Amino acid sequence: MMIIYNLLIVFFMFIIGNLIFVSKNKHLLIVLLSLEFIVLSIFLFLSLFLSFIEYDMYMLMVFLVFSVCEGALGLSILVSMIRTHGNDYFQSFNLL
Repeated sequence: MMIIYNLLIVFFMFIIGNLIFVSKNKHLLIVLLSLEFIVLSIFLFLSLFLSFIEYDMYMLMVFLVFSVCEGALGLSILVSMIRTHGNDYFQSFNLL
């Protein structure tokens, strides 16, 4: 019964992260934080699932490596945007 509650909490975390991601945000930092929150909920789901089926946790380490690389890439984009435009507003960032 406890596993069902944990899965509901992880699912709620995933939904909240997606709602923050698709809402109209002005700042890039909020979008990056919502993406990291989604990655954290997926990590919790994987750890619960792999411990439930008593499987090896090697895949979690691979997932953590990729999520850290994704976070570093997002921070480098944020720093370069702040250096070139002076802020992290989406209105000042033009793709054309």
